[in-house]
Formats: sequence, structure tokens, C-alpha cells
Amino acid sequence: MSDFNFLMLHAKLAGFKLLVTANRIGCDDEFSTTLHDRLLAGLDAAIDATRHIMALQRELLSGDDPDGMISCELQGAEEILARRTIVLLDELEIDYDTNEYRVNAGEGHNALAADCDGIEISYPASVSVSDTEIGPLATIIRDIARETGIAISIARVVYD
Repeated sequence: MSDFNFLMLHAKLAGFKLLVTANRIGCDDEFSTTLHDRLLAGLDAAIDATRHIMALQRELLSGDDPDGMISCELQGAEEILARRTIVLLDELEIDYDTNEYRVNAGEGHNALAADCDGIEISYPASVSVSDTEIGPLATIIRDIARETGIAISIARVVYD
């Protein structure tokens, strides 16, 4: 069992959720509202994950884990939370082995094209959104990432 304090992480996430909810009141456009809503959904998921981890820790402390299943599940839940990324706009997945890509978990597209001039491989790119575009939420996002260690992605997929 790790020595990490998930109760403290839970409290920080809940505090940031309140801050984002309060900040959402001042949204004056759909883009900003969407960013706030997606961030709130991501924070909710992270809060649920910390609750699940703390429940597993309590089960493990009760001493009823002869097969080590709870310990294994706890380790997996901790690893999943550690790798969590909250995606606010677009997510780009590229498989360089098959030359395929997917945007926002949609259908796969082939980046390989061939014609009489030869073969061309053209992947879209992921471009970060500026702090100016994000507005006051940019500071909150940086604070969340710094305080909790949870990565937050705010990028657009662009095609050349």
C-alpha cells in the first residue's frame, strides 16, 4: 500500500471543483462553458477514483485479503489515477505501426496515401490552446495540475 494521502488529494480535488463551479458562473460564451463543464466532469471522475481507492484501503486495513485481490485492485486503481489526463478539447491518438490515427476516440483514419508521385504519410497535429483563449480558467488549470499531479490537456487537432 502506498504512503500517498488520498484523503488530502480528495479534499484538493473537491476544493478545485467548487472553484471551477464558481468560475463557470462568469462564462459568457459556449467555448468557455464547454471547457468548464468538461473540467468539472474530469474532476468528478478523479474524485470518484480517490473515493474508490480510499474504500479499497479501508478494506485492506480490515485484514480480510487472504488472496491479495484487494491489494492488487488497489495498486491498479492507484496506477490508473496516476496516469489520468483530463482532456478538455481534442484528443489525438496515433499508431505509428499501422499509420492510423483517431481523434476523440472516433473512427480510425489512415494517414498513408499513395499515388504516382510516391507514398505520403500525413498525420494531423495537436496544437495547444493559448491562455488568452482559455481566459481565467488557465490559472485554475495550472493550479490543479501543480497541486494534484493530474494532467489536463487543452489542445485542438489541426490538419495540414
